[in-house]
Amino acid sequence: MIAIFDSGYGGLTVLKPIIELLPQYDYLYLGDNGRAPYGNHSRENIIAFANQAVEYLFAHGSTLIIFACNTASAVALRKVQEKYLKGKEEKDRKILGVLLPVAEQAALSSKNGRVGVVGTKATINSKAYERGIAKLNPKIKVFSKACPLLVPFIEENWHNKPEAISILKKYLRPLKSCNIDTLILGCTHYPFMEKHFRRLMGRRIKLILSGPETAASLKEYLARHPEIEKKLSKKGIRHYLTSDDPLKFQKFAQSHLKMKIKMPERVELDLSSQ
Repeated sequence: MIAIFDSGYGGLTVLKPIIELLPQYDYLYLGDNGRAPYGNHSRENIIAFANQAVEYLFAHGSTLIIFACNTASAVALRKVQEKYLKGKEEKDRKILGVLLPVAEQAALSSKNGRVGVVGTKATINSKAYERGIAKLNPKIKVFSKACPLLVPFIEENWHNKPEAISILKKYLRPLKSCNIDTLILGCTHYPFMEKHFRRLMGRRIKLILSGPETAASLKEYLARHPEIEKKLSKKGIRHYLTSDDPLKFQKFAQSHLKMKIKMPERVELDLSSQ
């Protein structure tokens, strides 16, 4: 089973294009809505949250886990891989992130070598995109901007309100002055505000979203690794988990992504509280 892990609703913008491209596989989605946004937490907390999620997902039949959350990918992915992928286990299961395919597409897309990145405080402070793009093309200049208020607006379904759009405009103003030609939406929640990003940035700026790039990258990855692909179940099962309100989760998925999903199961990830 393929598991998609995110801090909340955002990973649905990754899951949807993956399902559209690879509908034959079984998917387990875990949104840690109860502790969203991850970007305002400490590095130690983010790593702890990621460890709890991975432990839960592997224990419930996942073979391949994708960190849809940019913050978890930037801050915790390497630590989690080192902890859970050891020896024989490395052959039997995998943990992937969204940063690499997004960075690769941004490096290919930029014509003037000036790329912008927006994300949570933790993602931006990690400089993960700067390092990833520098490895691909050290000549590209990266301009980053933390947008800490966007995820709370999105999680509360306020992202189309004038207040949210006004804040987004303020966040984007310095990036517009940097003459970027490519903008990475470095948080899976941000595609819920995609139309506002496009209007405010203008047509000449290419937006890079995690979902389509991760879906294409996953398809290529499975083609290159038949030993992993053959272990994945293919019954078309979709199961959803959340650490907060299942009904709110279901309604959000249906209203904003037109995903008709069955009622999610509420789970407790903080094992210390059990």
